Amino acid sequence: MYKFVYIIIFIFLNGMATAQVIDKQGHRGCRGLMPENTIVAMLKAIDLNCTTLELDVVLSADGKVVVSHEAFMNHEIATKPNGEPVTAGEAAMLNLYRMPYGQIRSFDVGMRPHPRFPKQLKTAAFKPTLDTLIQTCDAYAKQQGKPLPKYNIEIKSLIETDGVYHPTPAVFCEQVVALLATLNVQNRYNIQSFDVRVLQYLRKYYPSIPLAYLIEPDEPAAYETLIQSLGFTPEILSPHYSKVTPALIAMAKQYRMKVIPWTVNDLATIQQLIQLGVDGIITDYPNLF
Repeated sequence: MYKFVYIIIFIFLNGMATAQVIDKQGHRGCRGLMPENTIVAMLKAIDLNCTTLELDVVLSADGKVVVSHEAFMNHEIATKPNGEPVTAGEAAMLNLYRMPYGQIRSFDVGMRPHPRFPKQLKTAAFKPTLDTLIQTCDAYAKQQGKPLPKYNIEIKSLIETDGVYHPTPAVFCEQVVALLATLNVQNRYNIQSFDVRVLQYLRKYYPSIPLAYLIEPDEPAAYETLIQSLGFTPEILSPHYSKVTPALIAMAKQYRMKVIPWTVNDLATIQQLIQLGVDGIITDYPNLF
């Protein structure tokens, strides 16, 4: 009898130990439901029990770390202070790296209908600074009795646009890390980038910061070669979801990397990826969780 009970307990505990825990990440907060990279989008993602808030950062002319996917005013979402929509021809000239934050904040990025996200609720919103966003989200989570969220912060840079839309990776990374050091987010954030220069700089000078290597969808599937050329093993590999295969999962496990693909916007694919063994999902629709 006792032997039977011990076996049942062992099976139960072993099942708990091996149960899959999925990091539920809201892409730009919850872009499919609320205006992207805004505070209202992040709060909605917290309401939907996201464990991690995924976001992008750029720098303003006065050195503010601003939450924005583009380093300019996207003509799909931005409205000028006078109420006129930003046009495609104007977008590139509205360079956030050349604008003080006060000017950036005066643009609305939440009221225009989004052509690719018809379910997105329209509401007045602006591009927040990273510190304001984190402080607001942490306070909201505490108020709602929810766990404090984690933050997946993408540094947006390209070698072709150094000095035009952003500084060099060293300067960019230092400003972001310095700001994060002033906030109570220890062990609750990672930094991700497509730019290997960003990842290599952070690993050299801030080795304790977890890093995610973002992979372009058209990148050949020789991920092991990419990791070797990076020069170190990042904590997270984030490929486009279409690139996730059993072989990729096996390689990641060999290197002890988590696999968190982007951006997965239908339930069937989310379920398939979880069955394959991913560690997290980045989605515009965290209500699918």
